[in-house]
Order: sequence, then structure tokens, then C-alpha cells
Amino acid sequence: MDTRLPSGNAPARCLPSLSPAIARERRYGARNYDTLPVVLKHGDGCWLWDEHGRRYLDMMSAYSAVSHGHAHPRIVGALVEQAQRLAVTSRAFHNELLPAFLQRLAEVTGLDRALPGNGGAESVETALKAARKWGHRIKGIPADRAEIIVCAGNFHGRSIAIVGFSSEPQYRDGFGPFPPGFRQIPFGDADALARAIGPNTAAFLVEPIQGEGGIVVPPAGYLAQCARLCREHNVLLICDEIQTGMGRTGRFLACEHENVRPDGVILGKALGGGLLPVSAFVATDDVMQVFTPGDHGSTFGGNPLAAAVALASLDVLFDERMIERSAEQGAHLLARLSTVKSPLIREVRGRGLFVGIEVERERLAARDVVDRLLARGILSKDTHGTVVRFAPPLVIERDAIDWAVEEVRAVFAELGGGLRCAA
Repeated sequence: MDTRLPSGNAPARCLPSLSPAIARERRYGARNYDTLPVVLKHGDGCWLWDEHGRRYLDMMSAYSAVSHGHAHPRIVGALVEQAQRLAVTSRAFHNELLPAFLQRLAEVTGLDRALPGNGGAESVETALKAARKWGHRIKGIPADRAEIIVCAGNFHGRSIAIVGFSSEPQYRDGFGPFPPGFRQIPFGDADALARAIGPNTAAFLVEPIQGEGGIVVPPAGYLAQCARLCREHNVLLICDEIQTGMGRTGRFLACEHENVRPDGVILGKALGGGLLPVSAFVATDDVMQVFTPGDHGSTFGGNPLAAAVALASLDVLFDERMIERSAEQGAHLLARLSTVKSPLIREVRGRGLFVGIEVERERLAARDVVDRLLARGILSKDTHGTVVRFAPPLVIERDAIDWAVEEVRAVFAELGGGLRCAA
């Protein structure tokens, strides 16, 4: 298999306007995605191949779900071995792998108990239920009055409850009425949190770095100050680490950058090793005590196959020092992207291998950059038309990063001209 980097800047590719696979998806699928015009067929590490054999550098990792790289042999091996033995039993019965998975989650997060699920949004909903019941039963908030504070620009999933407290109009349009009980404040403003906390506040739900919001890194000390406020007012701090967790930002959890230990953490995406949907809500005993048999459940949550894959994913993450790689390679990616100078670039920001380029929205749509990178063999994605996101697998090599940055530089040269390298 050829994994050599292209030499120099790759010429623009002539992508097929409408392949049979794309035509069929458009005919039979709901139109809820504006998908890039490429049909992927095979993946290995940081690389993907389309149906015509063209190769692409994956700079998205399926929104961090493929942080270990495509088809990591140890994780695939764990999947195959367990699938041949026992895959799904439901939580009506015990299975031999779930206890080890729960213990491992508690150990790596520094928390006490875990409740497994499938997709990230499911575990966000689990956290919301836990926070509300904790507020009512433990804190003493009157029935049906518990309030959860969230941030503008958040992205926690797409359920009715979650889109109900989103600040993105499209996520909400046509899907109301929405459940009450949420209060929104600006992200990165701890003083706003202090003002918003009231006697009925049960929890503060926050992403340590906003991903879908545009790789928005809050001011230094923000999360630590929020944690202090939550402790002072007996409010739960729940960190959504679905995208930022599992080493993406150079620490196992992004909240570790400020030595914050939240009351609850939500994990997903990379927990499934790029092979299965696996998620979990992990929290303290104080929070988890609110659940009793029948309060909550998930048919597939905690199944033996998912537990085996997640355990392998965690082992690989630590055994192969992927977290350290994310910190080192991420610093290099950020430094190299910062040398791309263009009047069309407003800011380059990020932490670890979680980086975004914000463009001048009045002069350029980020999707234009994404489309040109696709033609050059790089897979990325924009958010809200303003930010090009880069979140490659944590196994990416430095020469691949350097090649990708030169392609980014070439794209901005095509779009705006007047580029120069930083000294």
C-alpha cells in the first residue's frame, strides 16, 4: 500500500460530479447533510482512499471518532475476537467485560462510577437527567424547577432537549416546542456564570473547548474559575468531552489543562476506536446515587462488544503514547499553520490536534477552502461557514502535517494572493 506523500503541491483533482453511490444516497436518504462529493472506500491510519483509488489525508477523524487512526490493528483484533464470542446481551444480564470497562473509565477520569451508552448525545441526555434528579433529590430544588446553565455556541448533540438550548437558529428551526429548564450564558465568561447561578441551578454543562462552535478556546483560567464557582454554590460541573477527550487536546481530558476535576464527564466518539458507537457518562458517587433500577437504560449500552473495543481503545491510547503525540504534533501543526499569512485569515487557534482557521466571513466562505483542499487530497470540514477544522488522527506523522500545511498555504494563495511566510 502506497503511503508516500505527494511531492510538492498536488494539482487540483477532477472529482466526479455525481457518482452512482452519491446519486443513490440522494435518492433514498434524508437530506440532513451537505456531504462533500467524495465516496470513501478504504482507510488505513491517517489515509483514506475513494472509490476511484485516489488517496486523501484525513484531517477530520470523523469529528474525533477516529483518533486512533483507521483500522488500528489492535482495536480491530479486539472487535473480531469478541464478535466471535459474544456481542450483545442487554443489561438484563451481566457480562464479563462490562465491569472492567466501568472500572477503567473511573480510573482514567478520576471519578467513581460510569453509565455506558452508544452515541454522544445519548450520554449528554443521561447527564441532563442525572443533574436534574440530583438537583431535586440531593440539593433540594423544588420539583420540576431544576435549571441547567449552558453556553452560547454549544454543541452537545441533536436531540429535542439539546437543540432546544442551542444558540444556532438552524438547529432549532421547526423542532419546537422545547423542554424548559435551561439558561444560556456567553462561553468563556466566568463572571456571566456567577451572575446566572441561582437557588434552582443544578448544573453547569460546558465544553472545555467548543468544537462545532469553531474550535473556540476560552481564556486561560476560565474552567478553573467556573469549577470554583460551582463548588461555592453547590452546582454540578459537567464537562462534555465527547470531542475534546481521549487525548485530542494533548491531555486525556481537556479539563486537565487547568487541573479541573468535574463532577461529571461525558465521553464518546474516540471511545469506540473508530469502529463502534460507544459513549459514557462518568461521575461521582454523589451524582450517580440518584439512579435506581428502572430510572434509565440502553439496550446496547455496555454490551460486551462495545466494552471490548473501548477497553482496547483506551489501552492503545496510553500504550502508544497517543496523548503525548497529540500535544507534540498539535503544537507543530498550530505553529506551522500560523505561518500561513493571508488577508482572508482572521485567526488560527486550537490546542493539541484540535485546530481551526477562522476566515474573514465577509470575503470568504470556509467551505470554499474545504472544497479546494478536497481537490488537493485533504479531507477537512467547515463549521458555520467561518472556520476550517483540522483534527487528524493522533497517529499522524510530522511530514504529513508539513505537507498538509503547504497545501493550505497554496489554497489561500489561490484565493487571495499576497501571501508570505512568517519569519
